[in-house]
Amino acid sequence: MKKLTQADFEERRAILAGEMGLNSIAVIATSPVAMRNRDADYKYRADSSFFYLTGFAEPEAVAVIETFATREEGYSFSLFCRERDRDMEIWNGYRAGIDGAIEDFDADEAYAIDLLDEEILPKLQNKEKLFYRIGHDAAFDARVATWIKEANGETRRGTSAPAQLIQLDRIIDEMRLIKTPEELELMQIASDISAEAHTKAMQSVKPDMMEYALEAELNYIFGKNGCVPSYNSIVGGGENGCILHYVENDKLLKDGDLVLIDAACEYQFYASDITRTFPVNGKFSPEQKALYNVVLDAQIAAIDAVRIGNSYKEPHNVAVRILVQGLLDLGIMQGDLDEIITSERFRQFYMHGTGHWLGMDVHDVGSYKVDGEWRPYEEGMVVTVEPGLYIAPDDETVDAKWRGIGIRIEDDVVATKKGPLVLTKNVVKTVEDIEALMANS
Repeated sequence: MKKLTQADFEERRAILAGEMGLNSIAVIATSPVAMRNRDADYKYRADSSFFYLTGFAEPEAVAVIETFATREEGYSFSLFCRERDRDMEIWNGYRAGIDGAIEDFDADEAYAIDLLDEEILPKLQNKEKLFYRIGHDAAFDARVATWIKEANGETRRGTSAPAQLIQLDRIIDEMRLIKTPEELELMQIASDISAEAHTKAMQSVKPDMMEYALEAELNYIFGKNGCVPSYNSIVGGGENGCILHYVENDKLLKDGDLVLIDAACEYQFYASDITRTFPVNGKFSPEQKALYNVVLDAQIAAIDAVRIGNSYKEPHNVAVRILVQGLLDLGIMQGDLDEIITSERFRQFYMHGTGHWLGMDVHDVGSYKVDGEWRPYEEGMVVTVEPGLYIAPDDETVDAKWRGIGIRIEDDVVATKKGPLVLTKNVVKTVEDIEALMANS
C-alpha cells in the first residue's frame, strides 16, 4: 500500500513555518466525530488540512506549530491527542497516545487533549502572530478568543498575547493546491481504482436492474481496494441523469435509457472524481449518440485547454462554445452562437461549471481567482473537466425525442510541462469503445 511518509508531513510543516515568519504560532484542530443517529457515529475521517500537516488520523486532536525569534531556532511541532486508555481501546480501537505522537508522528512535544486550554497559554504568550482557521468552527473560534483574553490578562507579568490574528487556511490552501509527485501517485491510484469500478459498472448493467444494485458494483471495487467513496455516488437512470446531485439511486434502470454515473473513491486521503454516461442496454439511440458526441467533443477540447499559463476558466469557455454549436446543429437551440453564449441562454441545458480543483477533498481548496482575475494553471494543479448536457423531461421547448436525456463526461486532469495528464484515462468514453466493452461483457 502506497502511503506518504513522516518526512513528507515534516516537509509540509517546515514550509508552513517559513510562511508564518518568526515568533509566530499556528493552531489547527481536526474534525469532530459526527453522529449518524442515536449512539451510532459515522466512520471517522480526519480533517484534510490537519492530516495534511500531521498524518494523524485520530479524532480529538490539535496541532500547534511554533516559530521562534531567530530562524536558527527553527520551529516546534506539538500534538495534543487522546491518551492511551485500555478500556476505550477495547471498544473503539487503538490510540497512538502521548508516546506514539512523539515516536510515530515526530511531534517535538505531546500532551493529553484535556490539557489543551492549560498548555496553550504559555505557547501563545509573547508571540507576534497567531494563525488559525478563522470562521471554520464557531466553538473553536470562541475557545481561541478565550485563550487570547486570558493571555492578555497576563500583561502585568510582562507577557502579551499575539497582536495579529491571521487566517491559516490562506496558507495551507495554497500549499495544497499544488500537488507533489508523491501526492499525484496517490491520486493516480485512486483514479485507477475508480476507473476499474466504472468499467465494472458498464459490464454489469442490464435493463430492469435497480440503480442501487449498480452502485453496489462500484462500492465492491472501492472496498476491495481499501477505499471509500470520495463523495455520495450518483447513479441516475433516464431522466434522473438530468438531476445534477441525484443520490437516491432507488429507481429501475430501463431498457433504452442512459445511466449517468458520477462516482469515485478516496485512496489514502486523496480523491478521484469520474463521470461516465452509457446506455443501459449497451447501445446508444441516434439521439443519445448525437448528444453524447457533442459533450465528448467539448470535453476533449476542454481537457486540451488545461495547460500551464492558460486561465482556469479557459476549459469552460472552450466547452461552452462547442456545446452551444452542437445544440444549434441539432436544432435544439436557435439563434446566434455568440449571443447565446453572452446571454447565457445555454444554461437551460448546461447549468454548471466545467470543473473544480481536486485533491484531498473532492472539491478541493485553493482560490480560483488572484487579484480578481482567473488564475493561470501551474504545474501540479489538478482539475476536473466535466461538461454535460441535460434536456429536462418536461421541457416543451424541445422536441420530445430529446427530452429526459442527461449526459456528463468527467475526467481528472493534471497540468504538467508536457501538457494535460489525464489520471482517469483507464475507463473508456467514446461511443464505439463503450458499446464494444458492453457487447463483450
